[in-house]
Amino acid sequence: MPELPEVETIARDLCSAGLVGRVLACGRVYWDRSVAEPAPAAFCRRVGGKQVAAVRRRGKYLVFDFADGEGLLIHLRMSGRLHLVPAGQERLVHEHVVLAFTDGSELRLHDTRKFGRVYLLRDVERLLGRLGPEPLEPDFTLQRFVSMLRSRNRHIKPLLLDQTFMAGLGNIYTDEALWEARIHPLRRSRGIAADEARALHRAIRVVLKRGLTNLGTSLGTGKANFYSVGRRRGRNSDRLKVFRRTGNPCPRCGTAIAHIVVGQRSTHVCPRCQVLQKAHRE
Repeated sequence: MPELPEVETIARDLCSAGLVGRVLACGRVYWDRSVAEPAPAAFCRRVGGKQVAAVRRRGKYLVFDFADGEGLLIHLRMSGRLHLVPAGQERLVHEHVVLAFTDGSELRLHDTRKFGRVYLLRDVERLLGRLGPEPLEPDFTLQRFVSMLRSRNRHIKPLLLDQTFMAGLGNIYTDEALWEARIHPLRRSRGIAADEARALHRAIRVVLKRGLTNLGTSLGTGKANFYSVGRRRGRNSDRLKVFRRTGNPCPRCGTAIAHIVVGQRSTHVCPRCQVLQKAHRE
C-alpha cells in the first residue's frame, strides 16, 4: 500500500507533469465501487468542467483541489496507481476510473485488487479532518508527540498505523522507524520513556524523508507494487533495514531479523536491538 513517501511522490509527479490548470471534460467509471461518493453517474456528470487548482497529499490521500472549491480525493489502497496517458491510448482492463481533460490527456486509476476509492466532495475536510497530524510538518513537535503517546495505552505499532493518530505511516515505514528507535512494536505507548519518544520522533522523520528522497519504495515486481506516474519505480527498497529482511543480519548488530505478527500485520524486528522486556509486556 502506498504510504506517505509514495503518495507524496505521485502528487509531485502530477504537478511536474502540468496537471494543475487543466480542465476536466468528463469522467468515466468502469467499476462502480471504485467511486465511493457520489454515485458513479453523478460523479461523471459533476466532474466535467472542473479546473485543477492544486494537487497535494494529505495522509495517504491524493487531493485535487478544484477552482470552484470542491475537491477530488483518491485513496490508492493496496494496489492502486495512476496512469497519465493520451486519450487515444487503449484502456487497460484494470483502469477502472478515467478522468478525461479538455487538452486530450487522461488520468486513469489502475487497480488490480479494486480496493482503491475515489471521492468527489464539496468539502474535502469532511474526510481529511479525521486524520491525525502530518509527521513531517513543523507543528509535529516532540512535545506534541509525547503528549499523543501519553494519551493512549496501545501497542505502539498499531497505534502508529492508526491514521486518526498520525497520518501517512504504513507497514513499511512503521517497521523501519521502530527499528531505528530500538523500540519493540509490542511496547505500550504510555510506557515509552521520554528519551525513547525522542528517538522515535526523530526516527519517523528520518525514514519518511529517506523514502521521499528515494521517490518511494517499490518491492519486487508484483501487480500490487508501487509505481508512480509514468510507471516509475521507487528506489528506497535498497535502504530498508528490516522490512521484508527476515533472516538477514541486522545492519546494526548482525542478529537475524525476525518476522512476527502484530495486530494482524506482518512485522519485522531485530530480537537484540528491539527487546521486549517483561516490564513492557501487556
